[in-house]
Amino acid sequence: MNIDRIVFAVAGVFITCSVLLSIYHNQNWLWFTGFVGLNMFQAAFTGFCPLAKILNAAGIKPGHAFQ
Repeated sequence: MNIDRIVFAVAGVFITCSVLLSIYHNQNWLWFTGFVGLNMFQAAFTGFCPLAKILNAAGIKPGHAFQ
């Protein structure tokens, strides 16, 4: 598994969990969903993703998106 797939998987889990938490607990969890979405949006243009930097430092091989 490369960095790209891990980043997309983690973002998907964060978004799904925050939406479920907003439904069953508190709607303020939607702010976290927005934060993850905005971070993915800016990473598409800048190539900077904090999780990708951490995974790269851990020695995970990069894919095509985060090199």
